[in-house]
Amino acid sequence: MKLASIIVGIGIAGCAARGVQAGPESVPAEGGSGRDVLVFEGMCDASGAVALGGSLFVVGDDEDNILRVYAARRGGAPVRSVDLSPELELPAHKKKAPEADIEAATGLGSYSFWLTSHGRNSSGKKAPSRLRFFATEEKEGLPQLVGRPYTQLLDDLLAAPQLGAFRLADAEGLAPKAPGGLNIEGMTAMADGASILIGFRSPVPQGKALLVPLLNPKEMVLEGASARVGEPRLVDLGGMGVRSMSWWRGRYLIISGGTDGGGTSHLFTWAGGDDAPVLASDVDLAGFNPEAFFTPEDAEEILLLSDDGSRPLDGVACKKLKDPARKRFRGIWVRPGEQG
Repeated sequence: MKLASIIVGIGIAGCAARGVQAGPESVPAEGGSGRDVLVFEGMCDASGAVALGGSLFVVGDDEDNILRVYAARRGGAPVRSVDLSPELELPAHKKKAPEADIEAATGLGSYSFWLTSHGRNSSGKKAPSRLRFFATEEKEGLPQLVGRPYTQLLDDLLAAPQLGAFRLADAEGLAPKAPGGLNIEGMTAMADGASILIGFRSPVPQGKALLVPLLNPKEMVLEGASARVGEPRLVDLGGMGVRSMSWWRGRYLIISGGTDGGGTSHLFTWAGGDDAPVLASDVDLAGFNPEAFFTPEDAEEILLLSDDGSRPLDGVACKKLKDPARKRFRGIWVRPGEQG
């Protein structure tokens, strides 16, 4: 399948020529307790990422359908990027393709899997473009679609008898940030190397985060097979839902967050099974809005990526800036092993 649009990143030198700062900056007043914060340019709403070779990662933006590749240790502009709108069967309307609302990503074997919110739009209206589960594979340095985007996951979840107690059909009828509205924002590969675990930001049944296994992700995108749903789990994240998830060094990493965007996010580690998630109490995320991970297995630290779409830049919310060159999101390296 041909790529509809390939956009090559302009590199660090181009950023310097524009007078835009690349690389680390110290932001003691806005999260990270004075740690150096990396700045990544060209987008605001980091919402799901997958590690590629070396120190590169590919990240999705919930405001467009472009996947961008960045250097995790350097920051700056994207190394390369690709618009997947045509491959996601999202034709342009009024000069712009409808957004898929990419919210989560994970690596599984040679594939990168991507998940959209599967909720309604902010006004509570149905948004078919947000019903996408798809996979990419890196070829010639670019993410390229594998198989076809799967669009029936919401129906599969609503029909799964093991999820009946959570009243997802009622949740689906609400705006995603309304109390009890349906919104999926987390996804990670599971320990078996074949299944995927998805995490709901909302609803939060009994004040606990809802996790649901998908047992056949490859068949869903390669063969159009219906999702096989595993047994759900409820985990205690302090009354919050899931903003992001990752599997790293034999345990799950989970970012919690409020269903309506309020409150401070927290990092938890979870061994799975009947164990309770453990708060990484030494990781200060005040002023950050992390929604994605870069989790290299051979590193002692992981990189948290912040969805900075609402963060003001020169008095304007980042996502509202008309010049893409001015947009940016932040990343911070933390040690999940520092737990309370």
